Amino acid sequence: MNSKLSHNQARRRFVKGTAALTALASTGMMSSFTWASPPNKQLTGKFFNLDIGEKEVNVTGSTAKATLVNGLLPGPVLRIKEGDEVTIKVTNYLTEMTTIHWHGMILDPEMDGVPGISFPGIEPGESFDYKFKVVQSGTYWYHAHTLAEQTGVYGALIIDSLNPLEEERVDRDYPVVLSDWTDEDPVDVYLNLKKMGGYYNYQQLTAGDFINDVSNVGLAKAFKQRQPWNKARMSPTDFSDISAATYTYLMNGNSPASNWHGIANKGEKVRLRFIGASTATFFDIRIPGLKLKVVSTDGQNVQPVVVDEFRIGPGETYDVIVEIPDNQAYSVFAQALDRSGYVSGTLSAQKSMKASPPPIDAPVLLSMVDMMGEMGKSSSDKGMQMMPNHLAMQKMENQGLAKASKQVRHASTEFGAGVDMRVDMPRTNLDDPGAGLRNTGRRALTYADLKSLKVPEDTRTPTREIEMHLTGNMERFIWSIDGLKLNEAKPLHFPLGERIRVILHNDSNMLHPMHLHGMWSDLESPEGGFQVRKHTITVQPAQRVSFLVTVDAPGRWAFHCHLLYHMAAGMFREVVVA
Repeated sequence: MNSKLSHNQARRRFVKGTAALTALASTGMMSSFTWASPPNKQLTGKFFNLDIGEKEVNVTGSTAKATLVNGLLPGPVLRIKEGDEVTIKVTNYLTEMTTIHWHGMILDPEMDGVPGISFPGIEPGESFDYKFKVVQSGTYWYHAHTLAEQTGVYGALIIDSLNPLEEERVDRDYPVVLSDWTDEDPVDVYLNLKKMGGYYNYQQLTAGDFINDVSNVGLAKAFKQRQPWNKARMSPTDFSDISAATYTYLMNGNSPASNWHGIANKGEKVRLRFIGASTATFFDIRIPGLKLKVVSTDGQNVQPVVVDEFRIGPGETYDVIVEIPDNQAYSVFAQALDRSGYVSGTLSAQKSMKASPPPIDAPVLLSMVDMMGEMGKSSSDKGMQMMPNHLAMQKMENQGLAKASKQVRHASTEFGAGVDMRVDMPRTNLDDPGAGLRNTGRRALTYADLKSLKVPEDTRTPTREIEMHLTGNMERFIWSIDGLKLNEAKPLHFPLGERIRVILHNDSNMLHPMHLHGMWSDLESPEGGFQVRKHTITVQPAQRVSFLVTVDAPGRWAFHCHLLYHMAAGMFREVVVA
């Protein structure tokens, strides 16, 4: 940490690095820069040079400015080995501070790359040498810890194990980096959300839907059907802050039109390392015609589980193995959670063979379970989510769900005006794949399916519990923890050497992928047993989860929602380990 920066100055600087409003002061976020040599898409070894600079790209049919690593979107794949001492020299060719965070890596806080927490950032024209010993293996990634993450600073980080025999042998191995791209300046995206939380939600219930309901069930019932959501100031279509209204979804930098391709021959086993590098998008992934054997999450090997599809959140990684039975082309299909768009690629023996993606699933509505947790279970209808919006609203009335709005207690008196709801009885189950994946006829992965192959060495009973509520105000686009944004909150203190339990209580109807830097998060089952080790844990709407942390990393660390604009809006805490 730069000794010239006081603690308060550092915290303000982090807010400056992440909060979009401050970027308005810059009319041109990036300087012009040309890479001198053709980019290498994969780099190996112990020493790396990464240059961050501006480049114009054409993703959507129009040119837009991007901030790229070594001129690539995404940045080059870094392939390193467990046990090695690595040095990564990052040079900043932009006109503003930048940084790279090594997501999921266990390293010293000064190497973690979070500006204002334990790192001053890399100033324009300067370089910084990240140095750390690699003490893990698996699939990870790197990204900017500023808004440059939205404009292209991210890439895959693959660590080969010291014990390769522990992993299943495959014939081919591909990282699959999933991201979302917009031609808009991320500052404008943020400001649009601040003006209207549903600015990019083009699937909200409309006046036309209301008219249809009136014609089908009458005026009185049509009003009653909307009563639960209106009273809660929520929408049953609020899955994502940002949709395909501005986003183009990418797979290894390829749009749906350009179609990423991986060679896969008949009889081969292929490992696909999926990386959730998006800023605001959950993807639901499947390969029609093939089963997916999930073997790892967040770099940690799990007991293999075979599914048809799985959901990946920003910050998460999943390794799957597929077996190619014939010479056909197979579509690697990733649809956005809100079903507003998708991206796809192809696995086939020849690049000329392109698989047609399946149709996007029909949009669904959030259920009462997503709004009320345990209180909503008795009144939730499993089939409701697969219905068109107006029919689902009729079903809500038939089931008496309008009464559920009375169970929503507004939290303004407890957490302040920045919080618009509370869930009094959150659900604790891990066996729910989530809205949009329920009752599709396909088997979807759940956290209950994930079981780490290795149990934690630390089996101590937790010495303390820390409970946090994930809070927000959808209409005002305020996101917080316990009703407090980063610049309003005191740091969390994790005593060095202790084993602690962290409890997360999601009071919103949106998913939050929560990422703790510097230490592992050992997710617990609802019964209190060890489930799976991760570095990013997605908390579903109206859900309560807990995980254990061995506090073995002294220093200052970040803990935040990995939805970039939620982090920028305030869903963030500094963690001090001492």
